[in-house]
Amino acid sequence: MAEEATETVKIATEEQGQRLDRVLAARIPALSRSRLKALILDGQVAIEARTIRDPATYVNSGDTVTVTLPAPEQPKPAGEPIPLNVVYEDDALIVIDKPKGLVVHPAAGHAKGTLVNALIAHCGDSLSGIGGVKRPGIVHRLDKDTTGLMVVAKTDAAHRALSAQFANKGESGIERGYLALVWGAPDRPKGTIDAPLDRHPQARDKRAVRAGGRAAVTHWQVLERYAGADGKPVASLLACTLETGRTHQIRVHLAHIGHPILGDASYGTGFKTKASLLSPAARPLLEGLGRQALHAYLLAIEHPITRDVLRFRSELPSDLSRLRHALAENPSAGRKRSK
Repeated sequence: MAEEATETVKIATEEQGQRLDRVLAARIPALSRSRLKALILDGQVAIEARTIRDPATYVNSGDTVTVTLPAPEQPKPAGEPIPLNVVYEDDALIVIDKPKGLVVHPAAGHAKGTLVNALIAHCGDSLSGIGGVKRPGIVHRLDKDTTGLMVVAKTDAAHRALSAQFANKGESGIERGYLALVWGAPDRPKGTIDAPLDRHPQARDKRAVRAGGRAAVTHWQVLERYAGADGKPVASLLACTLETGRTHQIRVHLAHIGHPILGDASYGTGFKTKASLLSPAARPLLEGLGRQALHAYLLAIEHPITRDVLRFRSELPSDLSRLRHALAENPSAGRKRSK
């Protein structure tokens, strides 16, 4: 049974006057801001031994902040015998290839049938409790309809180490690569999107590029271009890598530069009319896709115990592979491959 633990943070000069929950979220990457807020409200955070219950409390340079992490409760979600495509597993972590339609953790409208339910059944009590009872072992996530590689922590030590890697991608050497089928084709072979993201002003379940939002950087490269009925590029295959891991980052960023992901009902609805330019083979495949054409094909991490670099790759799932081939074999226009 895991025991209570503590995290201690010394407030730096540059953090003077910032909100307590914001500082702790930046300094303790293993804990989400919402989790930290809950701990503060529950009286589990103290500044210089004085219990603080207001997440908006301003901190002072030199303050010592102590966060108490109660021993994790028994997971509230129940284990369910949901098949998992396990790519790698040892005592510290498990890497899975997530299928489309699988929600990562229980939330409103998805109390059952999630990846967490499957992991509890597969791993038993070995999952890290740091993520809280509804997110045991979850270090990062993929959207429900995004397929591909995910790593999950099976111990608290692995959770902290992996979370630190995801929080410091530029320094840790971690790699997260995605393949995206998008509308149109950029006029350059590769590029970088550096645009801050925040909640959408009208739809709270969406994100938008907004000044003052959280920093977000996506690198992209054109792998293939596909011509439409008019001979112009109607779609392309991009490889994207992340410097940051914001919610919906790739989906929002690609829409921001005018190349939303095929099938993305949240960020690509304005491009539906372009479907008429697709080949007779590609059009029904896109209509029946039912999700955004986004796949996490590459994951590289440093093992939290051995320090070995683990590198995994995942092929495009069958629905995206069929769509890709149909786009490439448009009989009314030649395929254009980028070098």
